[in-house]
This record gives sequence, structure tokens and C-alpha cells, in this order.
Amino acid sequence: MTVLVTGGAGFIGSHTVDRLLERGERVIALDNFNDYYSPARKRANLAAALTNPRCSVAEVDLRDSAAVNAVFAEAAHREPITRIIHLAAMANPRYSLAHPRLYIDVNEIGTLHLLQAAVQHSVEVVVLASSSSIYGKDAPMPVSETTPTDRPVSPYGFTKKAMEVMAYTFHHLHGLNINILRFFTVYGPRGRPDMAVYLFTDAIAHGRPLTLFGDGSEGRDYTYVDDNVRGVVAAAYRPLGYRIFNLGNAHPESNRRLISTIEAALDRRAIIAYQPFPASDPRLTFSDTTLAGHLLDYQPRTRLDEGVPRFVAWYMRAVGPAT
Repeated sequence: MTVLVTGGAGFIGSHTVDRLLERGERVIALDNFNDYYSPARKRANLAAALTNPRCSVAEVDLRDSAAVNAVFAEAAHREPITRIIHLAAMANPRYSLAHPRLYIDVNEIGTLHLLQAAVQHSVEVVVLASSSSIYGKDAPMPVSETTPTDRPVSPYGFTKKAMEVMAYTFHHLHGLNINILRFFTVYGPRGRPDMAVYLFTDAIAHGRPLTLFGDGSEGRDYTYVDDNVRGVVAAAYRPLGYRIFNLGNAHPESNRRLISTIEAALDRRAIIAYQPFPASDPRLTFSDTTLAGHLLDYQPRTRLDEGVPRFVAWYMRAVGPAT
């Protein structure tokens, strides 16, 4: 079978491509290689995968419906696309505050085009990446999939909520099997340079002040990428109708603890510049992954003191030591 991975050159996407190739699948990595962060870095993420003849790249923007359909039509000449893992999106709640229209165009309209193509080409299972951001600021912890999600606090959050609702409509009208995965702060090798683990590591490694919003007691359910991808790939093989799953670590850590773990891995002390905590962010995220454990055999295994040193080792190889 052929699996289409949108955002396939990105952080989670490229790891997902690798895992699918290990399973023996044919994979199409769709990406528009935008400049939100370095396109060269994204191409490097896929370099090893592209040495495999079962992997190809479609350089396509999901906002272009004709180009999206052309990917499916071309694949049908060899082996039709039977599964979609939709990871492409504009991410980062803070960036969305200044660019709400861009987030609507990519996250909502782009997803619409993909769902329309899935119906037209009889795709068996669609996996959609959502986010813990849709739970808003005041949800009781840990959050389960039944926690209300009608008060997101950023344009990023509301576009992910809109995507989930849109997906239900396509399931209802067309019978698509759709598994929605709410991600909780994924980190690891190839991590995006706008995320806390990367930003903190980069600042400490180079002896620069790191910006810490709040006093450090705020925390996240930091989820190592290998754990996340096991859940993502499992969801692609479960035709369950319409389901929503949390994919987190179910073990939140404070940002102060994250910084100390990075300091230990680098053997350097952080210089911290404190800033007020932003209104667009929840103070804590904490996932209940019971449902994913039951239906996806999802079992996060990697604690922060294991995952952070792995990330730091990758960072030192890929970016280089302090200069």
C-alpha cells in the first residue's frame, strides 16, 4: 500500500516516514518546504529516507486543491494511496496571534482539500494531527478526550478545533475512517527550532540568555518523538470510524525541570531572562492517554531524563557546539 504523509519533511513527519519505510510501506512525503524555518533543514530530515526506492517527495502546497488531487492521481498509476497521515500545519500558538488568516488557510482550507481527495480516491484511513492547544487554559488535569474544547485561546487552537469538526462531517457524510490525534509538546531529534527544548538547548549551548515565560513552575507533558510516532503509525492501521485520542507522555514536567535536565546534558548553566507568561498559553498540559493505550496499544516509555540527552546529542551533531 501507499501512505501519504503530509508535512513529511518536518519534525514528526520525517520520523513517521522512517517508521513506515521500516514497515515496508511505499511512502509519499508531501511538503511545501515553506520558510517558517529552514527548508534546507527539512530536506536534510528526509535525506536518508529518499535513498529508499519506496520513498518519494511531492512538493505541493495543500492550499492548491488541483495539485493535491494530482498527487493521488499519479500514485494511482503505481499503487493507490490507501492511508493518509496528515501532519502538515502551521504550528506555534504564539505565531498564530499575528497571522490568523495564514493559519485558517493552511490548517482549515488545506485540510478540507485533503479530506475531499480522500473521499474521491477511496482512502481507507485518515489520521489527522490535532493539538492539546484546543483544551484551552482552564481544563481540569489530566485532560481526557471528553474534556470540553470550545474555548481555545489562540488562532492555532481554533483552527485545530475547526479541523476536528470538519473531519467529523466528512466521516458522517462519506463514511471516512478518521483518527484524530491530539499531540502534547513533542520533542526529540530534528525538533523544530521554535520549540522550548530546542530554544533552551540552543541558548545554553551558546552561552546566551534563554527567555523563560513565567517563573518556571509552568509545565508541559513533554512527549518524546519515538513514543509519539508509534501512536501515529498505529492509528493509520485502525479503521475505527471517527475517534479522537490524546498522544502525550501522561507525565508533565515543569519548565524549570526541563532547563536543569538540559544543563546536565550540556554540562553548562543557563542564563535565564524571565518574561511574563503569555495569554495564549496554558500554564500546564497533562494528558490522559487511557483511550490510546486501549485502542492503539499506545504506551509512552521515554522520560525527560532519557529523551533530553538524546535530543542534545543530536543537536550537538546537527547544529554544532558553542562557539
